[in-house]
Amino acid sequence: QLQASGGGLVQTGGSLRLSCVASGFSLDTYGIGWFRQAPGKGREGISNIHRDGTTFYLNSVKGRFTISRDNGKNTVYLQMNDLKPEDTAVYYCAAGWPSIPTIESGYDVWGQGTLVTVSS
Repeated sequence: QLQASGGGLVQTGGSLRLSCVASGFSLDTYGIGWFRQAPGKGREGISNIHRDGTTFYLNSVKGRFTISRDNGKNTVYLQMNDLKPEDTAVYYCAAGWPSIPTIESGYDVWGQGTLVTVSS
């Protein structure tokens, strides 16, 4: 299973680091994606790190968010800087072998979500 954590309340321009810890399997054999669901909206894929380290970012977060993995800790991180009110959402991590990093059906294991709230 996956456990996402690190959410919280932050002011505009602030930073948070989300963590996604796996138990029962090794993350390094999977691609890991971060998704988010804002209030009243559908879930969207915002970032992904492939097994080979290749990364993907949605344009709206590119340059502000950084995804990384620590295989020794079986953890993937999402460093979020310069946060904006529109980043307010529940953030989920997921593991799988997606051919397209933003497509939910490409992921097999999902974490429970962590809430990020950015105040203006």
